[in-house]
Amino acid sequence: MQWWCSAQGLAWSWTWRPYLGVWVMVAILVAAYVGLARRSGGAPPSRAGSFAAAVACLWVALDWPVGALAAGYLASVHMVQFLLVALIAPPLLLYSIPVGAWQRLASHRRLVRVLRTATRPLVASVVFNVLVWLTHWPRIVDGLMGYQAGSFLIDMLWIAAGLVFWWPVVAPVPARPRFGYPFKVAYLIFATVANTGVFIYLTFTHLPVYATYELAPPIPWITAREDQQVAGLLMKMGGGVVLWTAIGVLFVRWFRAEQA
Repeated sequence: MQWWCSAQGLAWSWTWRPYLGVWVMVAILVAAYVGLARRSGGAPPSRAGSFAAAVACLWVALDWPVGALAAGYLASVHMVQFLLVALIAPPLLLYSIPVGAWQRLASHRRLVRVLRTATRPLVASVVFNVLVWLTHWPRIVDGLMGYQAGSFLIDMLWIAAGLVFWWPVVAPVPARPRFGYPFKVAYLIFATVANTGVFIYLTFTHLPVYATYELAPPIPWITAREDQQVAGLLMKMGGGVVLWTAIGVLFVRWFRAEQA
């Protein structure tokens, strides 16, 4: 009976919260990318495919049912949402930008100077990790997740933090000749360690820390405490898979550059 009530609640969340904002965001992203590609002389299949993958990640993460489950049912699904929005979609979006668009951006000197400061590796790392801590802090999560605007704010903070974090690694503008492959690899390795505190906090705390998920309609095969443990493990292991995959790609490019 409890599970039936939970299923009804999840289905009801679809009826009163149709996620039109997600569809509008996806439509805007697609329209903007098509216009950008046309102005840049087109986008090769690899970059267009990267954009499609990024949009798919955002759509899956923010639309129903993942969006509804993450908003008030399961902390583990909320963590899957974080991985998709903050760690996977941003580098795909940055890589998908056509070369011509990057060249036009490089011609705007004032904007490049702002980007050089805002996306400096040390600044980007601090901004990203601070936002990760804040958006997983129980008081902030419980205070915002109860409202559609609050949940949307967390999603936007994740996207912004992810773009800032991945910019020094993926974006060619501004050019950073000194921040080569060895430093990019070290930058990402540090990121695999920086989230350890949140992982430990979620995984080894004896009681559930999020009232939002502790008081949610019960799911029969998992308790709130177990759900929180899965969330912590997903942050560490899932985030590690994403980051070490990127490190592997950098190693391959580094090797090829050395061979060349």
